[in-house]
Amino acid sequence: MSDTDSFIEEVTEEVRREQLYGYLKRYGWIAVVLVLGIVGTAAFLEWQKAQTTATAQAIGDSVLGAMENDEASDRLNALTAIDAESVEAAALVSMLTAREAEVAGDVTAAIAALESVATNGSLPLEYSQLAALKSLMLQHETLSADDRRIRYEALATPGAPYRMLALEQLALISAEHGDIASAVEQLEAIRLDAETSEGLRARATQLIVALGETPSDVNDIPLASGN
Repeated sequence: MSDTDSFIEEVTEEVRREQLYGYLKRYGWIAVVLVLGIVGTAAFLEWQKAQTTATAQAIGDSVLGAMENDEASDRLNALTAIDAESVEAAALVSMLTAREAEVAGDVTAAIAALESVATNGSLPLEYSQLAALKSLMLQHETLSADDRRIRYEALATPGAPYRMLALEQLALISAEHGDIASAVEQLEAIRLDAETSEGLRARATQLIVALGETPSDVNDIPLASGN
């Protein structure tokens, strides 16, 4: 390489450096803002995560403390005093409140707590439909069979999280009104459905026998062991 070429190359490099410095002076603040934004956002997300964890722990401690009371009425009062910020935590507290209200004999309060969850459209379907199912079961004596049937049918649609339990209740309503054929048909559908748990399948089999019929494809009646 000649001295002339070397000189030209050095000048070119110097010009490039000057241009780079010029860009940094003119636009460098943008990079600084971006870096600060990224760091600030990360810090905020970590703080938010810590706050959420702390809130969840506080609510959990409050629930555990409430459940340590010996009397249902004391547990109910303690649960009622919990101020849950998130909708999911509030739903959990409401459902525990409903359970303790039922144990304490206040069915009206139990239903009200469950309905507050069942009608909350911002909750996941698993929460609201479980609350609706439990509420309906508590209204066996106060809600007409037709009304209960309509509401159970809404919970028994394909894909619903508690479809099989709702179908079981529909079968019980049929049996309650002497429609044994429909009850057995519904119980058979439950028993043969792939989604049915072993406990529910056993219960359906026992109910068919209790209604005076024979299950279609079993010889031994299993003992019920839960839902």
